Amino acid sequence: MDDNKIMGKVSFMMILFFLVLSCFPATVQPSINTAVQAMAGFGPSIVLPLTGNVYPRGHFELSLRIGKPPKSFTFDIDTGSDLTWVQCDANCQGCSLPKHELYKPGKAYVPFDDPLCAAIGNPGSDNPKKKCDFTVQYVDRSTSGYLVRDIFTLRPDKGSTAGSITLTFGCGNKIQSIPHQLRAVGETQNVIGHCLSGKSGGFLFIGNDPVPSSGVTWVPMLKEEQYYASGPADLFFARKATDIKIPHVLFDCGSTYTYFPSRIYGAILSLLSNDLGKQLVQVPFDQDGTLPVCWRGREPFKSMSDVKSYFKTFTLRFTKDAYLQLPPETYLVISKHGNACLGILNGTVDDVEYNLLGAISMLDKMLIYDNEMGQIGWTSRDCFPPISRTEPFSAML
Repeated sequence: MDDNKIMGKVSFMMILFFLVLSCFPATVQPSINTAVQAMAGFGPSIVLPLTGNVYPRGHFELSLRIGKPPKSFTFDIDTGSDLTWVQCDANCQGCSLPKHELYKPGKAYVPFDDPLCAAIGNPGSDNPKKKCDFTVQYVDRSTSGYLVRDIFTLRPDKGSTAGSITLTFGCGNKIQSIPHQLRAVGETQNVIGHCLSGKSGGFLFIGNDPVPSSGVTWVPMLKEEQYYASGPADLFFARKATDIKIPHVLFDCGSTYTYFPSRIYGAILSLLSNDLGKQLVQVPFDQDGTLPVCWRGREPFKSMSDVKSYFKTFTLRFTKDAYLQLPPETYLVISKHGNACLGILNGTVDDVEYNLLGAISMLDKMLIYDNEMGQIGWTSRDCFPPISRTEPFSAML
């Protein structure tokens, strides 16, 4: 989900090329023994460096090489929807990239008579060879595009042939994601994860190699949810229990900020305001404009270390032994005006119907979406290029 325009809904139609990167959990989970046996024959994980940040850019992105000969294209990453996208040279209206940087599908379009077109709910066409198109509604805009398939070069160290694979791109909960397709051909396990740095950048991985053998907190993945979601959680503030109970939590790195419905959002804002007292002054929105709620100190804040003494840590307790800590740097940003702004937003106002943890709440943590075992995991770490449990990765692009 994209919330770069959080202060107002912007609706525009853009012809885009969509890629199913990661975002649906498997509908049928194998047993532990079956999954362990299956992993033995897979190749090394694929690790992709990320660029971007929460503020001021508002998103993280990666480069993938597509076509023959391969050409690099930029994708936003998003674990809260079934899509990420690259701008496409197909009557593109509103595209921000120059024409020579747009992806050119050529003959790669999926036709209407392809089973994948019916799988996304397309009603069909009188012309079965017509391009299969669709429209997707995001939080702040809508986009339209076509289904496409092309060659991806995922492991350039293997050579142009061995390192390439043809993948199908598109949207809809019946289209196989890239990790699923890679697993089906024995390339990697159906495990995906990311590590978003609080400074900038990070990495995304497909496969199990980067996952630490210990120190990871795991919670079950909700099987009835089409997105990556966990079960209920209790909210703690400053190590003390509150009466705030969250029914379920959606993990969405494509959303810059974290959202809760009005009742939970209001309770969180009250906890912060009561704890701050008169130490900081809330700034009217027209004096900053970065986010709906910002606080000003006696002097402009220059870094997160300046504000950490004023704000306490939130903690989500999913089970007796499963805690997710949210220190101030995972729910605040320092605006260009030197104010501390709250990166937790009112989802009811912004039409976000979920309890949604966005990228800001995932900073400096490795998040793991293990579709083999049906679980979501996390562990704190610096998000520099990773090393495997045994040796450096050869698959790093």
